[in-house]
Amino acid sequence: MATVIRKGCPGPSYQDIVRGDRVRGPNGEVPEILAPVAAADLTTEDIGFDRYTSDAFFAREMERVWPKVWQFACREEVLPGTGDFYVYDIGPYSIVIVRTAAGLKAYHNSCLHRGTKLKPSGAAGFTGDIIQCPFHGWNWNLDGTLREVPCAWEFEHLDYQANRLPEARVEVWNSLVFVNMDTQAMPLVDYLEVLPGHFSHWWGFDEWYTSVHVQKELSCNWKTAQEAFMEAYHTPVVHPEMTRVVGDWNMQHDIFGDHTSRDLCPMAVSSPSMEQGLSQQELLDQRLAGGPQAKDRVVLEEGQSARSVIAARTRENAAARFGKDFSELSDAELIDSLKYNVFPNLFVYGGPGLPQIQQVRPLGNDPHRCVLDMLMLQPIPPEGPPPQSATTVRITEADSYADVPGIDAFTGMVLDQDTQILRWQHEGMLASRKGAETLSSNQESRIRHFHSTLDKYLKSGEPRD
Repeated sequence: MATVIRKGCPGPSYQDIVRGDRVRGPNGEVPEILAPVAAADLTTEDIGFDRYTSDAFFAREMERVWPKVWQFACREEVLPGTGDFYVYDIGPYSIVIVRTAAGLKAYHNSCLHRGTKLKPSGAAGFTGDIIQCPFHGWNWNLDGTLREVPCAWEFEHLDYQANRLPEARVEVWNSLVFVNMDTQAMPLVDYLEVLPGHFSHWWGFDEWYTSVHVQKELSCNWKTAQEAFMEAYHTPVVHPEMTRVVGDWNMQHDIFGDHTSRDLCPMAVSSPSMEQGLSQQELLDQRLAGGPQAKDRVVLEEGQSARSVIAARTRENAAARFGKDFSELSDAELIDSLKYNVFPNLFVYGGPGLPQIQQVRPLGNDPHRCVLDMLMLQPIPPEGPPPQSATTVRITEADSYADVPGIDAFTGMVLDQDTQILRWQHEGMLASRKGAETLSSNQESRIRHFHSTLDKYLKSGEPRD
């Protein structure tokens, strides 16, 4: 088994770009939090398409992976008061999360009488002081204890104590609610590895509200959709418009442990794929609203960079609009895409420049369908009542992100480009004579690492010699 030698792009590295910024970290160095991390020991072997197309492989994932991992279910803001609930589904599994007087509880969403779902899939709202089955009316207190059985005289044999609602683990990090069906799972903070430490440098998500929440149905395996957001190798072909102002191939890819990795993508630089990149003024014109013909166009002074001006604008706007002090944050932390991946299916963006959460889940119990769940965040204003979080918008594969309220035309176009290609990829996997994919050593290294961790979970349930 050969080990990958990870070579970065021949152009400037992410570290090179950050070292050229006006505002860097302490002592004028690249902020320690953005420092590169040594790669994991990865192999060069092809990855078979059966992982994406096989019903049997999908069944193994459902048996050995999803019941054992921490999964992001919802933001804590959707469960503000006692009696509020939220239903999280993954494949055949369903968990109902409830706010009790003592905190959050998570229960398997199945009545102990005849199995009916206690709450419908995708539901959220207020359940009062009981959780009641909609079929025959059995009901439980919020703490999971059995409260009432209609026609109790028919159930003299029933042990009320033994019929507590079966629980799943539930924990909160950074206002994000996670569940784990394995009651013996490691604590969430350990599972998240570096994330709690890294994100302590930026705003807590409890200082943000959800301005857009959109779920899009896709015709591909959940891993296919997820992996599209784990590399920027595709950018020049799929998003040619972005190559003018995004350093796609300059991305830094870091692997921290089994469960966490990240990519750091520089903004306001041209892609190395361009024969001739934009000038600093052109970069600024592209990134700031208005363009080169606008009356309020900003003209760079000699020695200024587009990145430094955009970062300065971000600091000024944050202070003026939200009363936030970003003076201690570097230019890179303010404007670059700092995207962290949590195994198996969560993306969390660090820094205030692109506050966003993404998650990919199988759609029902189908290996050929999935849902891309995306939350865009905005800071809570310092004065007045907090804005109401956006309701969830569900769209189909044929719908455009640009038609979703709160998503601008350019962002919508880019997301459409990302998701439209996925059907072709999945269909190509099914049609493939080769039957496997050959990944690059650096830009697709995190995909290799993802499959390495996936294998560990798949093998954990196998008999040992």
